[in-house]
Amino acid sequence: MLSPSNTFDAIGAPWQIDTALPLSADTEAAIAERIEQFDRTYSRFREDSLVTALARTPGTYTFPADAPPLFDLYRRLYDATNGAVSPLVGRALEELGYDRTYSLRPSNIRTRVPEWHEAISWNGTELTTLTPAVLDVGAAGKGYLVDLVTEVLAAHGVTATTVDASGDLLHRGETPLRVALEHPLDTTKAIGVVSVRNQAICASAPNRRAWAGLHHILDARTGLPTDRIIATWAIAATALEADGLATALFVAEPSALAADFDFQWVRMLSTGRVEYSPDIDGELFL
Repeated sequence: MLSPSNTFDAIGAPWQIDTALPLSADTEAAIAERIEQFDRTYSRFREDSLVTALARTPGTYTFPADAPPLFDLYRRLYDATNGAVSPLVGRALEELGYDRTYSLRPSNIRTRVPEWHEAISWNGTELTTLTPAVLDVGAAGKGYLVDLVTEVLAAHGVTATTVDASGDLLHRGETPLRVALEHPLDTTKAIGVVSVRNQAICASAPNRRAWAGLHHILDARTGLPTDRIIATWAIAATALEADGLATALFVAEPSALAADFDFQWVRMLSTGRVEYSPDIDGELFL
């Protein structure tokens, strides 16, 4: 049974790590350093990040060894959604007000989100920007960081754990974990409960980052927030995939994603209708 919890804030969200025994000081320090390394590379909200440097000056940049799975997933999602999920939505988010200072004040400027081949080239270790580009890895980055933190725990001998980064959760252990699916319109209620075991479940909903009638989940083809889906959940082997797929479910049909990904899913439409995969391990109440 997991019970001791380690709670902290990181990359703008509350985290909780449940383990059988309390974490050692060395393990906590290693987790903090891993999060700092990730943030220093991929955050568009930091002046000193690699992504910020890339946005200022086009060129060729060497990314850390953790980059290939992240960029490879983005390319797969980009292709599976016909360009709707893209890491190139950063400038569009800034123009809508979701900028480095969190101004939440939309501008009158609307720059077209460039297509992948127009803006960037990735060779597995280096990213070349062909035009100035503001990368945003928010569609899958937090989930990926959950995976990386879980790897740190495993390296320190902690193999049974649940790492929860505010909606991006990875479970490791023999006892299944039951997870409630929060109602996007009433956070005191759940629309269902699912079980995960050695899997990740990630949720996404516009209500968590909404302002002035806008939110942070964009369709890169239009550069505007989506409006047909109001909540998604994806269950996959890794939090990287689950997080990316939870975003993709806003802009693509599950059947289109199933051709390239092995996952279970639930989503709620703006009409209140709930759709879910037939193999979901759980119970839906609506």
